[in-house]
Amino acid sequence: MAKTTYSFELALCEERISDYFRLRKQIFCEEQGLFDGHDRDDTDRLAYPIVAIAHQLHQDGHKSDRVVGVVRIYEQRARVWYGGRLGVHPDFRRGWRIGKGLIQKAVTTANTWGCDRFLATVQAQNVRFFTRLHWDSLKEIEILERPHHLMQADLDFYPAGQQSRPLLPLVEAA
Repeated sequence: MAKTTYSFELALCEERISDYFRLRKQIFCEEQGLFDGHDRDDTDRLAYPIVAIAHQLHQDGHKSDRVVGVVRIYEQRARVWYGGRLGVHPDFRRGWRIGKGLIQKAVTTANTWGCDRFLATVQAQNVRFFTRLHWDSLKEIEILERPHHLMQADLDFYPAGQQSRPLLPLVEAA
């Protein structure tokens, strides 16, 4: 059995960005059927991709890394940030650890870069999870014919860090 640790970081190299989009496609196109073919959009030109990486040390001493979670953040207007396309590989959904880490990294990173308000549209089945992580539901909305909530993070629970802000674009849009 492999020993697994996790890290949460901006996807800054071509390999990580490719893995990021591959997992998004798996979750939002193939599994949930929200999009046909791919889920890339113009927001990807403004967004910073964040990945959860499972670092595994196998009994034989072999090490492997795998992207197991994704989220993007973007500044919609001055000091107002959004998170979106949060997803976790099905094999890593137990216990909410990956989702919680991605949300923490997303909001603290935006807070570091000058965020006064952090919002996300959250699928209805995930609202309770976000509420436990100090988010408030502002209103119910429908996106792609599915119920969502517009939610806002309590920034007091997501202190700014040290992550420098890279130049955009990191990725090409569709």
